[in-house]
Amino acid sequence: MGLTTRWYRIPRPQTFLYLMSLRTGTELITLSLLLNKISGFYGLLALLTGLHLSPLQLSMYIYSLVALAVTVLLASHIRTQSPFHCLALACFYILDSVINAAYTAAFGITWFLVISQHNSDASGKKAPGPGGSTIDEISGFTSPQYNVSHVDVALAPDQGVSPGDEAVVIGRPGFSTTASEPSLGHGVLQPESFSSIVTICALWAIRVYFVLVIMSYARLVLRQHIAATSRANTALHTGSKSTAMAENPFSPHFAEGRGWKGKLGRFMVALGRSYWLGSGEGDEAWMNNAQSSRRREEGLASPVPGVVERERRRRSGTGPPPPMPPLQAGQYLRVQDATDGR
Repeated sequence: MGLTTRWYRIPRPQTFLYLMSLRTGTELITLSLLLNKISGFYGLLALLTGLHLSPLQLSMYIYSLVALAVTVLLASHIRTQSPFHCLALACFYILDSVINAAYTAAFGITWFLVISQHNSDASGKKAPGPGGSTIDEISGFTSPQYNVSHVDVALAPDQGVSPGDEAVVIGRPGFSTTASEPSLGHGVLQPESFSSIVTICALWAIRVYFVLVIMSYARLVLRQHIAATSRANTALHTGSKSTAMAENPFSPHFAEGRGWKGKLGRFMVALGRSYWLGSGEGDEAWMNNAQSSRRREEGLASPVPGVVERERRRRSGTGPPPPMPPLQAGQYLRVQDATDGR
């Protein structure tokens, strides 16, 4: 594999945070996804309190409930290492990341527009952007009567009453730059926007790593399944037409390739065929280590080498002939001496 190919290859983590196996990492990531999608249920409950939601916000909460149901359906198959369900979980997590990125971008733009409006001459008008009115109501600072950063209290003699004093409130304008109309660029340049941008970028960097972990685990499950069900032998690429690609486990002649699951499985594999089925450096050793780790976690003994060799020869058709059937009652085996017939 050339240096250029290595640079452009999708990273394939072999452990989760260098501390846990990919299966444990996938389970933890799926658990965090479940907790995230439960928020859609509480978001819909807010409608009962009379909270106004924009169509974009309502669609996000409805999608969260659908995603919650799909995640619950697929999460139970992580331990069973079903190739179809693990691949579906990886593809769904990628799709969910894309959808969440779109929602984050939409609401982030709205938030920066609201901040820009707070620091512009248009303060007090209707908040721009999708869901801006809800953000305006909840934030509580976007439409103040006086646009000041802090208040000074000065004492002055009261007119007509000698012993009394009158407090005079003097508001000082903020030091942030103002604009005639709210804009995205003006909102991003505000001092409080930098911390929001850094937090969003850090969380999405973690999300990208989670995507790589789930994809790597699904790839491991696929390749272990291919090695166990290959038509020729236990080698990974023997049953494939191309030596650079492993055999597709969702081919129509396999049990996993029948029905709608087979069609959907072939579609998901086709989206990234070179990643799911392509060969890579250290794949065989990686799979063997993963299988050994799984046996240690489940308390299983390592397979006897002779059993693996006999299974390989049986699949390739080069094994010994089947044993003779047992003799029935009244039958006997005639053994002819080599000297007979001389």
